[in-house]
Amino acid sequence: MGSAIVPAPASRATPMMAQVLALKAEAGDALLLVRMGDFYEAFFEDAAEVARLLDIALTARGEHEGRPVPMCGIPVHAHESYLARLVKAGRAVAIAEQMEDPAAARARGSKAIVERRIVRVLTPGTLTEERLLEGRCANWLAAAVVTPQGAGLAWADVSTGEFVAADLPAETLPDELARLGPAELLVPEGSGMDGTPRPRDQFDSERARQRLCARFGPAAADGFGRPALAAMGALLAHVEATARAAPIRLEPPARHLPGDVLAMDAATRAGLELLRAADGGRDGSALATIDLCVTAAGSRLLAEELAAPLTSRAAIEARLDLVEAFVAAPDLRAAVRRSLKACPDLARALARVAARRGRPGDLAAVRAALAVAQDLGRHLAAARLPGPDLAASLTPPAGLASTLAALADRPPAERGEPGVIRDGADPELDELRRLATDGRRRMAELEARLAAETGVPNLKVRFNAVLGWFVEVPARHAAALAARGFAHRQTLGQAMRFDTPEVRALAQAIATADARARARELALVDALEEAVRQAADPLARLARTLARLDRSAALAEVAATRSWVRPQLTDGRDFTVRAGRHPAVEEALRRTGQAFVPNDCRLEDPGRCWLVTGPNMGGKSTFLRQNALIAILAQAGSFVPAAFARIGIVDRLFSRVGASDALARGRSTFMVEMVETAAILRQATPASLVLMDEVGRGTATWDGLAIAWAVLEAVHDRGCRTLFATHYHELNALAGRLPSLALRSTAVAQGPGGPVFLHQVVEGPAAGSFGLAVARLAGVPAAVVARAARILERLERSEASRAAAEALEALPLFAAAVAPPPPPDVLRARLARVNPDDLTPRAALDLVYELKRLAAED
Repeated sequence: MGSAIVPAPASRATPMMAQVLALKAEAGDALLLVRMGDFYEAFFEDAAEVARLLDIALTARGEHEGRPVPMCGIPVHAHESYLARLVKAGRAVAIAEQMEDPAAARARGSKAIVERRIVRVLTPGTLTEERLLEGRCANWLAAAVVTPQGAGLAWADVSTGEFVAADLPAETLPDELARLGPAELLVPEGSGMDGTPRPRDQFDSERARQRLCARFGPAAADGFGRPALAAMGALLAHVEATARAAPIRLEPPARHLPGDVLAMDAATRAGLELLRAADGGRDGSALATIDLCVTAAGSRLLAEELAAPLTSRAAIEARLDLVEAFVAAPDLRAAVRRSLKACPDLARALARVAARRGRPGDLAAVRAALAVAQDLGRHLAAARLPGPDLAASLTPPAGLASTLAALADRPPAERGEPGVIRDGADPELDELRRLATDGRRRMAELEARLAAETGVPNLKVRFNAVLGWFVEVPARHAAALAARGFAHRQTLGQAMRFDTPEVRALAQAIATADARARARELALVDALEEAVRQAADPLARLARTLARLDRSAALAEVAATRSWVRPQLTDGRDFTVRAGRHPAVEEALRRTGQAFVPNDCRLEDPGRCWLVTGPNMGGKSTFLRQNALIAILAQAGSFVPAAFARIGIVDRLFSRVGASDALARGRSTFMVEMVETAAILRQATPASLVLMDEVGRGTATWDGLAIAWAVLEAVHDRGCRTLFATHYHELNALAGRLPSLALRSTAVAQGPGGPVFLHQVVEGPAAGSFGLAVARLAGVPAAVVARAARILERLERSEASRAAAEALEALPLFAAAVAPPPPPDVLRARLARVNPDDLTPRAALDLVYELKRLAAED
């Protein structure tokens, strides 16, 4: 948390401490780091927190109110690595820089202190520095608000400029946040939502409209409802407050429509290990398996599209067309990927230059990206790729490449260091550099000329810290120099020292040449950065094209090298996969020299709901997950790991495969399972794909069986395509009673050492659970396994077991007990057809009378 320091009266605080306290009051809860020479220093409680988080020494220096002042510092030259650790720990960090040279402060008086000002506040969602970001991951800053009109969500990646917002039903907000995984989430104070609380007035929709129009133009707020506007306003306020005067570049906000993407909740994403594996890392996830992108921007785009598969068949087909074109042209694909390997992260380099935080390397990155674009344009010019003219979209902004040619081939790391501009790019800079580096040589040349002109062969031009440059001759030649107008400076025992206008002029040039060279070079660098800023919009479009090419070529490389196929997409309820594989499991097995066993899946009537039984380790969960991933990959615009796939567009995907305890939040595994099951039963539609694994396993046997039975009936009757895996073999009895239920099982063969799991999904129910065999394979002591076998035999013979089975057989179908649907709500139906923005005052009044009439009739 922030320091609780209260500024002391001026009479009780030194000027330096008064400045620190004032800066801390401005920084608020953020940790304050104050630039002092070659270090950033933290004070008081901030110092203790920084020392703890960074594991560095906490010291004390000076006094404040009679007590030593706690301090700790980090070196300026390595400050970004320390800042990264502070931000990763979730802390905001305010940076106070020196705004003047210490010499300027000393000129104001002996007690004057250097002016310092907070120039930036770093937070997890507002980072732009390359060293503070993960190149292959977006860094979303999000703002969310829930209002009576629904939820508003806005998100932006400050490091690239992308800015999006959406109006949502409040119940879908957690799903959207799970999709984004924002680095920082802004929420209204007192809302009870998890995130960084911000003042409620920042979520004012009218202020937000004004802010948007002022920044992006009068049309920027069109199409957004009040909730989305409120969220955008809070996000922009946070960006401006943390950036201070830095001109952060954001694109005009794009409107996100939730129905345009395949909906998945957080549990589904986690269970499928879509972007992150079970351990939270990237390795082992579906994304890591397919990410063969050669640029960071391509990887970010691929991750974004995998997290939000499309529901528009036309848009998906457009993506697939480009992938297929690269599959069919291996030479072109190889050339494109080879060129892209040399492409830096243009989008993030542009963002830093636009925010005036750029370094010479960012200008070099823009120049290199332009060269890559030119190279790609040559490769694509003769290719007939589908969709928009990609070769034309790679055309760089006019003249920018030639402007950036002034940059050195390998510019230094920091902006103020010499050598950013190449020799020969600017005559004035070349002359200043020659003066700075060749000053002594030119003074030696002047010395030789003066000796010749005066006839004094041992005339010397020398330098010391007191006199600067001067002419020195033996005392016997002093009269000759005086006669030529040389001005006397100093008399020594054996020599005389003189001054001359030529020496003085050259000395002045040498003394100022280095500073003038630096100033000239900075001015030239400023001009290069301004040229990049002027071309920001076309450069941003170019960055998106480069990322799209990388993503498409990478997916084509996956398809071509791993025998993936283009899926056939329909607008119906199709789901047929032949020889499907799990992409991540197949790759893991391939690395160990093993083969993955493919399986077919056909979730179409009369068997759109599969009940899958079989032993643990038989491959049920993998089978469920692979079919979900095939649907996601298809709708993300990728080829799929199968011999054939025909998939009707899925609107929502539910995967209740495995569960993890949420004990820290007071929720057991079974409670989590039931919450997720309830969400499926509420939200699944006939266009959904539902995967459920071992429903009811976390409670007593008969409770679990009863729940699994009822849930299976419910999802069957909803009409969704369903894979329902279970160990409750009693559910097989439903096959003759639920018309769309088909029985499948994982095959097991008997080997000399026990059962052999074939990982094949076959027709019909499982022959048994093989639980005891699995226990034996796992190393459970033989005596325990034998005892379990005797108990199992007794239970299977028991009257209670037979009676329970007969009772279950006699149960009526779940559908018979379901209450009839409620009558249609005519008021809601009428309001759903109303567009408030189209209503005139007269039409609005007429609508009120119409609604009153409908209410009276209801």
